Amino acid sequence: MRLPFIPREEKFFDMFEEDAVNVLAAARLLERFFGDYHDRERIAQELREAEHRGDVLSHDIGHRLASTFVTPFAREDIHQLISRLDDILDFVEEVADTCVLYKIESPTPEAAEQAQIIVKQCEELVSALQKLRSFKDIQPHWIEIHRLENEGDRIARNAVADLFSDGRDPVDVIKWKDVYALLEEAVDACEDAANVIERIVVTHA
Repeated sequence: MRLPFIPREEKFFDMFEEDAVNVLAAARLLERFFGDYHDRERIAQELREAEHRGDVLSHDIGHRLASTFVTPFAREDIHQLISRLDDILDFVEEVADTCVLYKIESPTPEAAEQAQIIVKQCEELVSALQKLRSFKDIQPHWIEIHRLENEGDRIARNAVADLFSDGRDPVDVIKWKDVYALLEEAVDACEDAANVIERIVVTHA
């Protein structure tokens, strides 16, 4: 019988899902950032607010972890999961912030494609975390996230190659190399989160 002073461990699953939903909302904002680039400063501000919400959610999960005697799985895995979700948020926010700070005048199709990849990955993360309570039927989601990461790598390589093949201004090349690197970091962070989920599921199989 569960003692009344021990918080219900199931609450963690709701909190993971809430955190991932916020990350997905940020990814969709980034997609809109490149799609409605004339409104980029306002959307960048919305992304900063989403990143702040993510910090609050991570703090709440950490606080619950410190006050919970029985956790649904290893504490280290909980730390890793919320850390990887934080990483995605940080990179997504930094992409938009960098575009504004660098005064990039227009987006590239490759940047928009990378943002779409991140959205799809985050959708898979949300779906995976919605199923984490049962530890069942999650494998297709991390497989798809890995596939999307490979697709993102291909887009990133082509985008960087294009920077050196069309006679662009060197300063413009440097700016976009930084942006593409951040987009690739966000794609990789999604895969890192999927790896944590995979490890959790395999451990509990």
